[in-house]
Amino acid sequence: MTNPAFETLQLSMDAHIAHVRINRPGKANAMSREMWREIGAAFAWVDATPEARVAVISGNGAHFTSGIDLAMLAGVADEVDDDCEGRKREKLRRTILDLQASLTSLERCRKPVLAAIHGACIGGGIDLICCADMRYCSSDAYFSVKEIDMGMTADVGTLQRLPKLIGDGMVRELAYTGRKFLSDEALNFGLVNRVFDTPEALLQGVMQIAAEIAAKSPLAIRGTKEMILYARDHSVADSLNYVATWNAAMLMSSDLQEAMMAGMQKKTPSFRD
Repeated sequence: MTNPAFETLQLSMDAHIAHVRINRPGKANAMSREMWREIGAAFAWVDATPEARVAVISGNGAHFTSGIDLAMLAGVADEVDDDCEGRKREKLRRTILDLQASLTSLERCRKPVLAAIHGACIGGGIDLICCADMRYCSSDAYFSVKEIDMGMTADVGTLQRLPKLIGDGMVRELAYTGRKFLSDEALNFGLVNRVFDTPEALLQGVMQIAAEIAAKSPLAIRGTKEMILYARDHSVADSLNYVATWNAAMLMSSDLQEAMMAGMQKKTPSFRD
């Protein structure tokens, strides 16, 4: 399948790893209206492409992303303009839901998504990385839940997902103050799994982790992501019931046979896309 072309992203694939690069370096990778649309399209493509087994998202230039493009934010009023106040507000709600769906595409993608963060990760960038399966950063990375300083409530996922990743009290501090926090704090909070010395070491390390994931059974990886996401939002009893149903359907696969035979023969298994 041919990689789609984008204006604000670069998409490539090598050795079953899809690499999505945020590509507005001249604008500190600010998230324009087109970028929001393209993020959704990119991860829908990753989900639908059998050869893609894992995805990495990173940023070109000096920063991961400086957050939502202020020009886009200023243009929202024109986008939803209507003589009827009720219809105007309904349009605005639809716009917010569309932006949410763009980032939720990382969760809906059946393949694991690894975020490699360097430089700034601000505002909408926090919303974005909270949708990834795992987050890694370089030592120069810094973060801010910046919406409070813009006089608004964060509305595309940070306040819903971040409390699942770090402690409730710390989420409140970061969201109420908008203060900048650095890579060492992000590691202590549990927001990132690991800190690398440089952006170059970050990308190399994340690609190594992605390669290890890509070597596993794609069907088992899909099921594992599905179960982790389901367990986040459901009770233990419901989650156990769901995984029993899933494995009743998916367990007896060619991947299982390949893994068992490779283990007995002490060789590396090879799985189909």
